[in-house]
Amino acid sequence: AGPVFCIGFKCMVAERPDAEIWVMCDQRVGRHFCYLRKINECSKQKRKQENDFFHVRGLLPNLKLSLELEFFYYFSIAMKSIVCIRPGTFQAEEREHPKVIPGFSIVKIRQIGICGTDLNAFKGVQPYFSYPRVLGHELAAEYVEGDAPGFSKGDLLTIIPYKYCGNCFACRQDKTNCCVSLSVLGVHEDGGMSEYFSVPDHLLIKTAGLTLDQTAMVEPFAIGAHAAQRAGIQAHDHVLVMGAGPIGIGLLHSLSLMHIKTIVAETIPFRADYCRKYIQHVHCIDPANENVEHSLLEHTNGNMPSIIFDATGNLSAIHQSLPYLSHAGKYILVGLQQADILVNHPQFHKREATLMSSRNATKADFEHVIDSFRKQSIDLSHMITHRMNLGNVPEDFPKLFSSKNNLIKAVIYC
Repeated sequence: AGPVFCIGFKCMVAERPDAEIWVMCDQRVGRHFCYLRKINECSKQKRKQENDFFHVRGLLPNLKLSLELEFFYYFSIAMKSIVCIRPGTFQAEEREHPKVIPGFSIVKIRQIGICGTDLNAFKGVQPYFSYPRVLGHELAAEYVEGDAPGFSKGDLLTIIPYKYCGNCFACRQDKTNCCVSLSVLGVHEDGGMSEYFSVPDHLLIKTAGLTLDQTAMVEPFAIGAHAAQRAGIQAHDHVLVMGAGPIGIGLLHSLSLMHIKTIVAETIPFRADYCRKYIQHVHCIDPANENVEHSLLEHTNGNMPSIIFDATGNLSAIHQSLPYLSHAGKYILVGLQQADILVNHPQFHKREATLMSSRNATKADFEHVIDSFRKQSIDLSHMITHRMNLGNVPEDFPKLFSSKNNLIKAVIYC
């Protein structure tokens, strides 16, 4: 990373002395190619400010004609980044290409998953968020440069986007996912919605054998896997998942791999149909069109769910589903929203219920998901419903809000 000058060039020289001679640089610098220049014609139209170019004059030996040529190599080390400058507005910016520093590696971003966090940030309702911010924490990338042990140029990888201190009480218990000073890439600091990204070496994880789609989906599926593990589900439990968005679907796939029969409450028919078709051991109910309590009693042998996951991050859905919890049950908050949750103390107390949160994921959760993808245990072919190019994000991202009825997962190509 850094300015690249003359790293080789091609000359196409005709035998006739009056022929046009063109010189083209083979080296790509950032996203810019240097200009084609015709011999003895340095058009004023193509000239730019002197500090934009590095100007070289030289002789080409071993040619029948010894000709003085002018080469103009673009001096820019910029890359494209997409910045959420305020709620409701993305802006494409040219930012400095990252430099290699000890303990960090440069990766080329290939694909970015769009998360509920990104949608909430764009709407201006994401907790612990400030602007301007480069979003992007569900990432598929290629290794470019650095000294990360075991990595070589071109290796496909994903990034664990949770930067932790390693010293606090949580970190000392190997719960780096909820570090007291946790900083999430793309949320609390700039993320990967750029052409290149500098990442701490210890947050890189190889995904050899996976597709770009699978690699970009590792992080949201790891969140679901972490929640499933955290719940400590037993064979006698009846499980309800509120919401079949990307996190809910990742959770449902994890529960399916554990052979756990699960009820999912989802109001969007398109998402419910996906669950019926592509996830085993799932029964769908529609809270908007059926008596939820009656359906839950029917499918839990009159016991009600002993494990409830909220994957909606919606306050109304949380308040609606808390009373569905069985006695001695557990309610796990996977989604995140800004407001206070109101609990009826006597009702909660008499159940001796447990309320817990599940935050992010650990490296072990990432490795579990990667292994599941390698074994083809989970089919993602129908989950990604929308795709866009990095350069078109400012125009295409807002359209996702009008695609709610047929949107499950959107990804960005770089």
